[in-house]
Amino acid sequence: MYAYNGRMTPVVAVAGASGYAGGELLRLLLGHPGVQIGVVAASSAGRTVGDVHPHLPALADVPLIAADADALGDADLVFLALPHGESAALARRLPPDRLVVDLGADFRLRDESAWRAFYNDSYAGHWVYGMPELPGARAQISEASRVANPGCYPTAVTLAMAPLLAEGLVDDLVTVVAASGTSGAGRTPTESLLASQVMGSMSAYKAGGVHQHTPEMEQALAHASGRDVRVSFTPLLAPMPRGILATSTADLSDGVTTDDLHECLRATYAGEPFVRVLPPGSWPQTAATVGGNAVHVQAAADRRTGRAIVISALDNLVKGAAGQALQNANLMLGLPEDSGLVSSGVAP
Repeated sequence: MYAYNGRMTPVVAVAGASGYAGGELLRLLLGHPGVQIGVVAASSAGRTVGDVHPHLPALADVPLIAADADALGDADLVFLALPHGESAALARRLPPDRLVVDLGADFRLRDESAWRAFYNDSYAGHWVYGMPELPGARAQISEASRVANPGCYPTAVTLAMAPLLAEGLVDDLVTVVAASGTSGAGRTPTESLLASQVMGSMSAYKAGGVHQHTPEMEQALAHASGRDVRVSFTPLLAPMPRGILATSTADLSDGVTTDDLHECLRATYAGEPFVRVLPPGSWPQTAATVGGNAVHVQAAADRRTGRAIVISALDNLVKGAAGQALQNANLMLGLPEDSGLVSSGVAP
C-alpha cells in the first residue's frame, strides 16, 4: 500500500480543474472521508474555484494556479483532467514515484499505430488501464503508480459487452450506436454546442469508424474476452447536459436466449458496487444514473434477427470520467474502492 509521505491523510491535487471533469472531481473529493484536497490547477490561473464552479461553495475562495509540476508533485496523488495530448508532458515532470491518474487519452492505447491513426499525435506510451471491473484489473490498479482512466463511451460499451464476448454468447463484430450529452465534448465553446443548435435535435458526429474511442473499445473488449473484437461505432449528440445511452449489438451464438444473456451479466457483476444489471423488462435510462458512479445494463436476444441487443447507461462525468478516476485513486491509495462514491443517481 502507498505511504502518504508521512501524512495521516493522503493529499490529492487536480490539474485541469476548470473543465467539467475537473469540476466533477472536486465535487466528489469534497465528499470523500479519507483524502485532503491540495493544489487545484487550471489554465485559468489567477481565478478562484468559485469563479468557474459556483456549485462548489466550500472551495469558492481556493485559487486556481498554473499546472506546475513542483507544486502538484507535493501531493500523494495527482489527477490529470487535461485535454487530450497535454497530460504526457506534465506527467514526465512529476516525481516518478508520484501516483497519477490521467483522465485524458494519452496513455490508454497499447498499440502505437492505433494511437497515431486516431489521434494524429506523438505516442506517449501505455499505462495500466483503469476499469476495475475487468478481469484482473483491480490487482493491477492497486499496484500501479500510473493509471490511464478509460473514456466514457468505452466504459459504457465494454462493461455491457465484455462478459458476453468472454462466454462466447455473441460474435466478435460489435455494432455500437451511442448518444452522449453535450458535456462529453468539454467546456470549450463551439458553434455546434450552442443551445440553439443542440436543443430539440439529435445529430451524429465522427461517424464512419473515425471516432477516437473506437480502438479503445476494441482493446478493452479484446483484453476482457481474449478475442479479436472489431467495433463499428456511431456516436450521437443528444440534447442533454449529461449521460450516455449505448446500444451495442452482435450476432448471437446458436441457441442463446435472453435468459442466457441476462444470467451471464448478472453472474459477472454480482457483488460489483457500480454495475447494476436491471431486472428483466426494465431498460436503462440516462436520468437514473445522473450524479452516481453506476452503469445500468440490460440485454435481450432478438430471435427474429439473431442479434443480441445490450443497452447501457451511465453519467459520462461520473462513471465515465471523475467517478471512475476516484475508484482508481482509492485502489492506488489503499482506501476502500467506494470511498466518496455512490451508485445512486439524483432525480428529477
